[in-house]
Amino acid sequence: MNAPWIAPEIADAEVADSASDAAARALKIERETHKLEKRLCRQVGQAIVDFGMIEEGDRVMVCVSGGKDSYGMLDILLKMQQRAPVNFELIAVNLDQKQPGFPDHVLPAYLKQLGVPFHIETQDTYSIVKKVIPEGKTMCSLCSRLRRGILYRVADELKVTKIALGHHRDDMLQTFFLNMFFGGKLKGMPPKLVSDDGGHIVIRPLAYVAEKDLTRWAAHRAFPIIPCTLCGSQENLQRKQIGNMLRDWEKQYPGRIESMFTALQNVVPSHLMDTQRHDFQNIRTTGVPDPDGDTAFDAPELPAARAPGGVQLVQL
Repeated sequence: MNAPWIAPEIADAEVADSASDAAARALKIERETHKLEKRLCRQVGQAIVDFGMIEEGDRVMVCVSGGKDSYGMLDILLKMQQRAPVNFELIAVNLDQKQPGFPDHVLPAYLKQLGVPFHIETQDTYSIVKKVIPEGKTMCSLCSRLRRGILYRVADELKVTKIALGHHRDDMLQTFFLNMFFGGKLKGMPPKLVSDDGGHIVIRPLAYVAEKDLTRWAAHRAFPIIPCTLCGSQENLQRKQIGNMLRDWEKQYPGRIESMFTALQNVVPSHLMDTQRHDFQNIRTTGVPDPDGDTAFDAPELPAARAPGGVQLVQL
């Protein structure tokens, strides 16, 4: 509708309403972003406490790849550094693998702007991977091994006490299902471990953080994301298949991701089948009631499933 056909007072009212709506939306976004920041800091802080990730005097090497997860990890750790009850140092480290077209100026410029100490390690692992792995095959395994060895060496040179990786809650669940479906193991991705060379402590401060929250935080903070051209085109990776499966489950049954992740922290070895973890051979009756004992003849008590929308389904 053309402006001359609108009475001035109506036009003014519409402009005022539009401005009011915009202000309300901006306020809502600000509130949601503040809640997101508090949640991220709380979850990272809780993981650090639960697993003893960072201690007084630690020098933490934060591995920054240029992706949303490692950017988010560094960002939250810098916030935690200001309020933590212990003193610790952070040094950001990036491995430039000489991928064609890699914008090697982006990370140094960003890290200088942050004012955080950093080190860029340049090693042409790209040529090695492309030379060894046939076209179309998965490159992640070899790339990961090469990267790991280089970062361990850099950690020694920088005299760091902890190596922080940006894996989040969804990565841990994906790893668990990958090992179960394709490796025949109930094995996940631990939040803290000793490296395979025995010389380093590796931590994952984002252990409790959902990927969707990191995606939102990255958009809010406008991180200069650098895509991985080495493996980004390999769409049929098993990990991506597992990730799609988990996302589909979460859409159909909201809350399932949280339930599965909680299960990783509530392991009952006596109710699995690993003879190395539980002494089945020497089980004897005690004559003493045990609330944790098995009820072999009863149906397992499972919580009622919930359909999309939160409607409870009763098992008949």
